[in-house]
Amino acid sequence: MDPLDQPTVGLPGDVRMPLLGFGTWQATGEAGYAAVLAALDAGYRHIDTAAMYGNEAEVGRAIRDSGLRREDVFVTTKLPPERVGRERETIEASLRALGMDHVDLWLIHWPPSAPSDSIPMWRELLAARDENLARAVGVSNYGTAQIDELIQATEENPAVNQIRWGPSLYDRQRHAEHRNRGVVLEGYSPFKTTDLADPVLTRIAAAHDVSPAQVVLRWHIDHEIVVIPKSVTPERIRVNADVWHFSLTAGEMRDIDALAG
Repeated sequence: MDPLDQPTVGLPGDVRMPLLGFGTWQATGEAGYAAVLAALDAGYRHIDTAAMYGNEAEVGRAIRDSGLRREDVFVTTKLPPERVGRERETIEASLRALGMDHVDLWLIHWPPSAPSDSIPMWRELLAARDENLARAVGVSNYGTAQIDELIQATEENPAVNQIRWGPSLYDRQRHAEHRNRGVVLEGYSPFKTTDLADPVLTRIAAAHDVSPAQVVLRWHIDHEIVVIPKSVTPERIRVNADVWHFSLTAGEMRDIDALAG
């Protein structure tokens, strides 16, 4: 599949976010640079980083060195919650490190330790979006009640909530709560939270002649949940990107959903 034809989900402001992304947590230095370059070469067009990962410069360099056009790569970074009151200088520092004039998505990485800081931080993200420093803004690791506080205070929904997700964590109600609020659910640590040797996953993988990890990624995509696997191993990066030649049946999706017990 042409990477530009990969399925996307719509965010406010006519922004399209690829359902498959590449996570870069713990991918630092030259190994991080090489992993992002390998991911772009394998067809990923969505790269997820964060100020606290300490790798924004390597991510930006890899995107430039890939030869791809900036507008063809969706880039997310995140604001550390302790930077309350310093949001603007933090996004400017992230953009300098990335070598970009904007990111596609900027997230509050975790709810601030003082709950009263959450709404002021959110207002600063909205201001950055309105100044075109980020095309869309959202949150990470937020509960539904915390999202509702932001919506009630500002009448602006976070575009995305990035949370730990995987078959064993599947929560139909939480998924519906996001959908009902117009918030895209983005899952991280899809493999860390999953037993890839589970008989359900190995059976479905064998039926499609793919790996259990590919089944887990496809399960996210078929639910229209954004997923960001991470690896620094070139072969695994390639395999994880190769999920477009099969899809799961309704029965297989139900069987995987049921792994959450």
